[in-house]
Amino acid sequence: MGRPLNRRRADGLPGIVDIGFVAGEMEEEMARPLNFAVVETGVFRSGFPEAGNFSFLRSLRLRSVVYLCPEPYPEANLEFLEDNGIRLFQFGIEGHKVNGEPFGNNIPEEMIREALKVVLDVRNHPLLIHCNRGKHRTGCVVGCLRKLQKWCLSSVFDEYQRFAAAKARVSDQRFMELFDITSLKHLSPPFGLLKSSAVA
Repeated sequence: MGRPLNRRRADGLPGIVDIGFVAGEMEEEMARPLNFAVVETGVFRSGFPEAGNFSFLRSLRLRSVVYLCPEPYPEANLEFLEDNGIRLFQFGIEGHKVNGEPFGNNIPEEMIREALKVVLDVRNHPLLIHCNRGKHRTGCVVGCLRKLQKWCLSSVFDEYQRFAAAKARVSDQRFMELFDITSLKHLSPPFGLLKSSAVA
C-alpha cells in the first residue's frame, strides 16, 4: 500500500485516507469504454461510451467521434461532445444479423470507405471509432485501415478476433480481405504511422 494521504474522510472530518482508496476513486472516475484500445497515435476504438466513460474520454482530448450505428446518438453523449468541442461523424451501418451473419452478408463498402476517409484525415485527430460493442463494425473499419498500413491479412484477422472473440464472423473477415484500398491510397499517410496531433 502507498503512504496515507491527508484528506477529509467520507464523514467530512479531516483525517488520514489510504492512498489505495484514493487511487480506486480516480480509477473509477477514469473508466474506459468497453473494448477500448489505441489503434494508432491519435486514433482510438471502443464500444459505445457511457456517461461513466466521459472523464476518460475528456483526457484523450478528442476532436472527433466516428459513430458506426444508425440509431440516433443519445442526448447525454451529444451534450458531452458539444461541451468538449468534439465533432460527430455518423455512418449508419446496420448491425443486425441475417442468416447468423452481421450486415446480412452485405457490408456497405461505400460507408466503410467514407468512414475511413474521416479516420485518415489527421485534422480530425485525436479521434474515437465506435459502434455498440466495438467488435464487428469497428473491427471492419480498423481492419481496412490496417490493410492500408500494409499489415498482412493474418495480423489483420488476429486483431479483429482479439476484439470479436467468440463473436468473430467469417463475413467480416471476407469483407476485409476483399476490400479494395486503391481508392484510398492517395489519402493515407506513411504506412505504420498516422501522423497526428499528440495526445497530451
